[in-house]
Amino acid sequence: MSQNLSGTQLKRLHREWRKKPRGKLGIIISGVQGPYNIGSILRTAAAERVDHIWFTANATTPENSKVGKTALGSERYIEWKEIDSTSSAIIEARSEGYSIIALELANDSLPIFEIDLSGDVCFIIGHEDRGVEPKILTECDSISYIPQLGKIGSLNVAVAASIAIYEIRRQAWDQNES
Repeated sequence: MSQNLSGTQLKRLHREWRKKPRGKLGIIISGVQGPYNIGSILRTAAAERVDHIWFTANATTPENSKVGKTALGSERYIEWKEIDSTSSAIIEARSEGYSIIALELANDSLPIFEIDLSGDVCFIIGHEDRGVEPKILTECDSISYIPQLGKIGSLNVAVAASIAIYEIRRQAWDQNES
């Protein structure tokens, strides 16, 4: 019969996953303004060990008092920086060896699971309503989307970011199993 794990068992379970090799993972948050979305993204980022987050000047940062309601202290585990523009963040991420992948519903997007997410990956998430700016899409190495089967055409930005973070980690784990 299944039982919930104790605190010690949970720590052991996660310790095994932490040992698995992985590439660096970064996020550029371009214009996301909802503090609860930011808090949720930070919590997932801390859980899946995102290495760095760049917040563009028009995005809400962890310093916003409302972010803590959903981040629940996870922001202290994330290295982050506020930067003037998305283009500047891309330049900085590339200089650190990241490939740049936008998460956007665009005419040339590929399903996220079809993109090679190995190595050091930095993905860009855009504004809740407007997404990633078309000019920025031209600066990316690839553009991905999350396939959806229902009648709703898009996901909440924090949910989409969480799925992308997990898919990047999942691909790394799959490659290490081969």
